[in-house]
Amino acid sequence: MATKNHELLNVLQMLVETPGPSGSEHLIRSKIEAEIRDHVDEVYTDALGNLIAKKGSKKEGGRRVMVSSHVDEIGLMVTHVDENGFARFITIGGVSPLTCLGGRVLFMNGTQGVIGMERLEANEQPSLAKLFIDTGATSKEDSKIGVGDVAGFERPFMNMGKRLVAKSMDDRAAVAVAIQALKAVESTPNEIFFVFSVQEEVGLRGAITAAYGVDPEVGIAVDVTRTGDTPKGVKMEVALGKGPAIKVRDSSFIADPRVVNWMVEEAKAQGLPYQMEVLEAGGTDGAAIQRTRAGVPAGCLSIPCRYIHSPSEMVDVDDLQQSVSLLTGLLSKSIEI
Repeated sequence: MATKNHELLNVLQMLVETPGPSGSEHLIRSKIEAEIRDHVDEVYTDALGNLIAKKGSKKEGGRRVMVSSHVDEIGLMVTHVDENGFARFITIGGVSPLTCLGGRVLFMNGTQGVIGMERLEANEQPSLAKLFIDTGATSKEDSKIGVGDVAGFERPFMNMGKRLVAKSMDDRAAVAVAIQALKAVESTPNEIFFVFSVQEEVGLRGAITAAYGVDPEVGIAVDVTRTGDTPKGVKMEVALGKGPAIKVRDSSFIADPRVVNWMVEEAKAQGLPYQMEVLEAGGTDGAAIQRTRAGVPAGCLSIPCRYIHSPSEMVDVDDLQQSVSLLTGLLSKSIEI
């Protein structure tokens, strides 16, 4: 187990420290392709930029399965640079001004910056219109960024022992789980398409096109979910350290009950702890898979994560490793739903 955890942590650190906001996933896609190339039968990038890896061929009792984890992260896009070199921006995905102030960002061209804010009036709440990015430029001409340039948040990976913290655990934690399961599946009656999807944070866009191309018979999204285990936090049963969460519903889809039961039975068969997830707000690639073509039975394996859409998202190492075991078991056997 120690060796497996070490490999998982190395992969996770590589993933979270690689920038890749929605629409700018080329660097993270290359890292993932290099990591999985020797473990799959075929790997390719589709027209939208999804990385798709095929493993196995459909045998008797097998199904064509799509496993989707998104590689993009929330970020910022420059809309204007003023005469003093300060950049205004819009958000890419769900970015809150409350988590921005003092945050450090990394542009895809390598430029670094810090987020500052105009002076607020009494009782005024922070807003995106009050924020700006300071890259150290002294003028517009001196700036190394311009309109349309994209940045992600910049934070190092932090190993706190059982708990792990980084920006973009959403959804790089799930990508790490998918990669390790991909490696762990040794034989299977199923034809499995591991999709590392793009532009999820701006509307499940990559999974929509990937699902149409793959045309799966069963679909599993792998994503993070929020928790209800912090002081005076949201009331929710999911907690860190209590195992993978099996999604029942979120605001984007209701998981197919047959898929939910299949996942629960596999967790029981392996003796894995698991949690049932009902998420009031938020969506995953599962919704895109479910609604493709004539419809697909789909569900979601969720990884509990604190402080989602902040620069310091937290997951539990045991939850990650148990998610790998659950996903590997699901994919290695005949699927009866």
